[in-house]
Amino acid sequence: MGHHHDHPHLAPTSGDRRVSIAIWANGILTLAQIVGGILAGSLSLIADALHNFSDMAALVIAFAARKIARRPPDSQMTFGYGRIEVVAALINYTTLIIVGIYLIYEGFMRMIDPPEIQGWIVVIIGIVALLVDALTALLTWSMQKHSVNIRALFLHNLSDAFASIAVIIGGSLILLYDMRWVDPAITIGIALYILYLAFTEIGTPIRTLMLGSPPDVDGQSVIDLLRSVEGVEDVHHVHLWQMQENTAALDCHVVTTEAGWQQLEAIKADIKAQLKARFGIGHSSLEFEHIDYAHQDANLYGHG
Repeated sequence: MGHHHDHPHLAPTSGDRRVSIAIWANGILTLAQIVGGILAGSLSLIADALHNFSDMAALVIAFAARKIARRPPDSQMTFGYGRIEVVAALINYTTLIIVGIYLIYEGFMRMIDPPEIQGWIVVIIGIVALLVDALTALLTWSMQKHSVNIRALFLHNLSDAFASIAVIIGGSLILLYDMRWVDPAITIGIALYILYLAFTEIGTPIRTLMLGSPPDVDGQSVIDLLRSVEGVEDVHHVHLWQMQENTAALDCHVVTTEAGWQQLEAIKADIKAQLKARFGIGHSSLEFEHIDYAHQDANLYGHG
């Protein structure tokens, strides 16, 4: 069941150096693309630069988030700071959506009246961009399997690499055949791809921030397990959630039988061991109620 929880996790400091190299590479590239795009009159180059800029912003956010996430819990943040990575991923995807919509609008405007474009500048900068994108994707590849935030970055870079290939092809067509409409057409294509990526991925951080139950844990199976433990009569007020990515947690009220009430510690140990073994739920808060004094007509999930 809880297969996500079996992965070896990254040591928190691993990858900091790689992330900082990627930030510098993307920063220099973004500047080169904006300057080149203005000089060449190419919107697709500026589109790629904006996409790259969002990459760099994503990297900076990820870098800061990884540092903040390592702080231990304190009186202000009793759950710790791990969720900052999820917030960072949400900001990142939202930015991508805004950038994508703007580029589609700008692309259509240019379709109507295609400006003159210096194809050779587009091709040269496109090739440089492709190399930087490939480097960044390689740097983040091994890290992306364990973090929603780094995965957002990796997808950014992958889409950037494809965008750079499209820009190179577009620049070549402009050089060879003066096909100016290709530039805004490629821009719209890049923008649609950005939107597709962002909309398909944004659900994960939203679900975590909304305290949704972990996607790989079936709530009904957890309840069936709890009810099957010897000495347990029923459960209610069940809350299944994720403290941060890959960390499932459970709060619930457990109603015990008369006999079960005499052995609460054994029941608690049994429940916790089974939750960990079957669902990877390492954090659980259990409130026990005697069957004669149990909450009447209580909701299975939530409060009330």
